[in-house]
Amino acid sequence: MNITVGSKTFTATLDTGPTVTAFRKLLPLTVTMADLNRNEKFVDLPVALPTNTGSPGRIQGGDLMLYGSRTLVVFYEPFTTTYRYTRLGRINDASGLAAALGAGDVKVTFTLQP
Repeated sequence: MNITVGSKTFTATLDTGPTVTAFRKLLPLTVTMADLNRNEKFVDLPVALPTNTGSPGRIQGGDLMLYGSRTLVVFYEPFTTTYRYTRLGRINDASGLAAALGAGDVKVTFTLQP
């Protein structure tokens, strides 16, 4: 999958399972993501997705997760958490991700690779 922020494109590897299958059906998807806690961008999806939540314990920059059944999250800074997420995948090389996402709201496009 490609994740495009401005002129920068990141590639991501998606996990498998019902959540990812449902997420793929939404692509291509362009959304405006809001910042939360200076470590993640999030947006509510137009539909609920199936979930399989778990507590990752430690979030890494580049993790793609679903919070609840509708909130897509792109993490750009590492931190420890007790929250539960459904894992969607991971950006293969997250260097430059924080700079590309910036401090405020940002337009992000998710597409499947041909």
